[in-house]
Amino acid sequence: MSVERRQALRRKYLSLGLGELVAALVFAIVAAASITPRFSGDSDAAALWSALIPLLVVLVQAGAYWLAARGWVERAPMPAGWASTYRMFRLADAAMLAAGLLGVIVWWPESVGATLVVLAVWTFGVLEYVNYFVVRLAYPVSRWFTTVGQWRTPRLVQDLRGAAPALR
Repeated sequence: MSVERRQALRRKYLSLGLGELVAALVFAIVAAASITPRFSGDSDAAALWSALIPLLVVLVQAGAYWLAARGWVERAPMPAGWASTYRMFRLADAAMLAAGLLGVIVWWPESVGATLVVLAVWTFGVLEYVNYFVVRLAYPVSRWFTTVGQWRTPRLVQDLRGAAPALR
């Protein structure tokens, strides 16, 4: 482990963590201030928030992960407490995405435009979940098509697999 590599990863993780938190904030603000007021009915807004809340949760968890990982990157395994928490998140997030889809179905949007927005938001939430807990999907645009098919293990999953054992 070189000090330079660790510092470079810490900077990268800071950028990724803050980026995920800012993305969550932007999604919430845009939904509340711009999209919801344009919807014609209450069911449109309820469907949007059913789709959006799981996405926001995954983004905030991802931001927290990247920021916390700055402390152990290239130094130690993921601490047992963090690993336990993210193992729980893995299950809870899948359930939350399913509940979000159920909410979308229950409050099915009235217009085609609202339906497309809501389904896009929910799908993005699923993709974020997959990116963090199943297979890495996020790559630079210039390498995306050549790299995504390699089915790489997400960094979070690698950290979970190598996590420090829980103290008994």
